[in-house]
Amino acid sequence: MERFAELLDDLYFTNSTLAKETILSNYLRATPDPDRGWALAAIAGTLSFDLFKRNVIKSLMMERMDPFLFDMSRHYVGEMSETVALAWPKSEDPVRLNRLPSLHEIIEEFQFRDKAGIQKYLITLLDNMSPSQRWALLKLGTRGLRIGMSARSVKQTLAKMKGVDVDIIEAAWHGLTPPYLDLFAWLDGTADLPDLSDVVTFSPVMLAHPIDVEKDLSRITPQTHQAEWKWDGIRVQVAANGKSGGAKEVKIFSRKGEDISGSFPDLIETVDFHGVIDGELLVKPGGEIGSFNDLQQRLNKKKPAKTLMKKLPAHVIAYDLLDWQSENLRQEPLSRRRELLKSLIAAHPDGRFALSETLVFENTDDLVSLREEAAQTGGLIEGLMIKDMSSVYVSGRPKHAWYKWKRDPFLLDAVLMYARRGTGKRSSFYSDYTFGLWGEDGTLLPIGKAYFGFTDEELKKIDNWVRSHKLQRFGPVQEVEKELVFEVAFDAAQISKRHKSGYALRFPRIHRIRWDKPAAEADKIVNLAKLVGK
Repeated sequence: MERFAELLDDLYFTNSTLAKETILSNYLRATPDPDRGWALAAIAGTLSFDLFKRNVIKSLMMERMDPFLFDMSRHYVGEMSETVALAWPKSEDPVRLNRLPSLHEIIEEFQFRDKAGIQKYLITLLDNMSPSQRWALLKLGTRGLRIGMSARSVKQTLAKMKGVDVDIIEAAWHGLTPPYLDLFAWLDGTADLPDLSDVVTFSPVMLAHPIDVEKDLSRITPQTHQAEWKWDGIRVQVAANGKSGGAKEVKIFSRKGEDISGSFPDLIETVDFHGVIDGELLVKPGGEIGSFNDLQQRLNKKKPAKTLMKKLPAHVIAYDLLDWQSENLRQEPLSRRRELLKSLIAAHPDGRFALSETLVFENTDDLVSLREEAAQTGGLIEGLMIKDMSSVYVSGRPKHAWYKWKRDPFLLDAVLMYARRGTGKRSSFYSDYTFGLWGEDGTLLPIGKAYFGFTDEELKKIDNWVRSHKLQRFGPVQEVEKELVFEVAFDAAQISKRHKSGYALRFPRIHRIRWDKPAAEADKIVNLAKLVGK
């Protein structure tokens, strides 16, 4: 565990990506199995379980430290794990350990303990650790590790260790599980890379570049490109594989490769093809495409109720076909993949899978009109996807292959109502803002929160303004005088019974700070209703 804590310290305080990869590579070469595999999983974000919950950490601190003092310390430090690591008061009669357990010993011990045993073991470890070791343990245990190293960078590190292309690592990655004994055996040259042909795995998705209207529109013609709607759901892969034993395995993966199959058994049971579909997951309440807010009610439900599945049935709008009847289609042109996908959907008319509509256009003016049409859908459609029909399917964002042309966001002038300190590097600034619109009775109604969209220089100015316009304080939340106006951008708004204003905003962010505008001239709730057509 000591070496793992040192690794995290080294990575955390190193800015260069190449230097981080070197540090990780040296650790992986020097560390035995299975510790290095668990460390790799922690850094890459592939641990599928928590060792303990955040509320356990907090409750233990509340027993050992004045709650008000802890709360103030946490807001000063800006992050709970670091606060606990620094301020942890050792037990009066601590259990002394001759040595700290290794990383895999700690993980295994937590997995086999009950709730009371987890707390007892956590206390023992924290009592015997240094602050940096405590921080590493708490981040590991809650899967909250953020050390500035992406999963892609981790895979590039592995590829360099073996001297192979990173795509080989990508292709195998989602078929392997921590602590990656098979992967390291291959890296060490003691075994072949496992055969994953019978395993349903995720393929890193192909992404689109935001269109540069001045440079890219001239490349696009109806003879070479197809246009589709960009729906506001979540990107998924639906993968089905006939295993060698005859049984069929079906999985649904998010765009990051997370297995979300358990949340959508109603969709899983309709899959009777052998292949991999890339598409957009949506729900259809009442047979019509629902909002992202509707979809959120189905996400992260490990065992969704039958009533919920009936109310919000899952559907997929199919964009692409990556595998079909054991044939890898990724190096085939989009035009052929599209024709095969069209045949597949036509052969399975169960209503849960629909082919993404290709939009008719003759020139760029037609594309402009289609983009404007997307803005009239109340947020259901984000804009256009424009794809080169000769493009092959590769991970990442290849140049000039696919473009996304999102509609302009909705804009409203809202009044700052509350501010809260940020976390991490922003812990000393009021950087999280709640804003509102005027109701019919002249009171402000909160409609959303945002913590980005402004520069560091603007953050300092807002922070100074908040400090000089304070009213009441509600724990970590600071009420302010209702004078500062933000121009807020957002992608959609939905009716919400949980919000006092009656609306929930989709992806709100600060678009502009209206230092010049009086709060009385900010928008009203009725303006929001008109803007989104509700």
